[in-house]
Amino acid sequence: MNPILDIENLRLRVGANTVLRGVSLRIAPGEVHGLIGESGAGKSMVGRAVLGVLPAAAAIEGGRIRFAGEDVLRLSDRARRALLGRSIALIPQDPMAALNPVRRISAQMMDPLRLHLNMTKRAAWERAGDLLAQVRIREPPRVLSQYPHELSGGMRQRVLIAMAFSCQPSLVIADEPTTALDVTVQRQILQLIRGMQRDLHTSLLFITHDLGVVAKICGRVSVMHAGRVLETNDTAALFAAPQHAYTRALFAATPRYDRPATALEPVPASLVATLRAAALDA
Repeated sequence: MNPILDIENLRLRVGANTVLRGVSLRIAPGEVHGLIGESGAGKSMVGRAVLGVLPAAAAIEGGRIRFAGEDVLRLSDRARRALLGRSIALIPQDPMAALNPVRRISAQMMDPLRLHLNMTKRAAWERAGDLLAQVRIREPPRVLSQYPHELSGGMRQRVLIAMAFSCQPSLVIADEPTTALDVTVQRQILQLIRGMQRDLHTSLLFITHDLGVVAKICGRVSVMHAGRVLETNDTAALFAAPQHAYTRALFAATPRYDRPATALEPVPASLVATLRAAALDA
């Protein structure tokens, strides 16, 4: 089966700093793929490179990003923008900042429906209400008439999930979508994302530093450090027998509810130094 997303040897620089050093990653149709690593590993930059929303100072120095067999780096700006929302969508990290504070929820949800699916205003309104119901928001008509500041963080994230899946994209990139939420809300949000992904058979790139989340929803997982992918495997196999020393160190440094008395071990400084030296030589 051909991958829906195929990243090959991607190298990216921001200013004077190289942040992606030959990243390669494949995601099959309908696959939930986790991308994990510590802060600064380059996880979010991979997602932003796929979306084409890099910082002004960023420059792709090499590699390819193929989506549905097409090299998106060779597309015109107009063609690249046409993919966003319709074929590739994003669930952002911070629901408090992702929505436009001066526009009603209805306007923000209806825009992609009218742009990509050519819906009438009435049809887009009805579809937006249906989507809010799917993400278990009560009284959709009332919520559609509200502004973002009138909603809780969990409700805003539900709106963003509904927007991401609204045009039934082939790929959704979820960039740490539960980080800014209370623990009590995180489980509900994960269930919603997984349920909508399963119903639409959408591929999902789930970017996170939470190993527990990866274990719950991802079929495959890639481990990043210092701009490189160190290991990729089926989730069950990776958790049972991680091959790379860094992956083993991450697991040893992660609290586990089933082993409350086990002492945590920090990632060895010598291992970090070795990995960074290897990254600089790459």
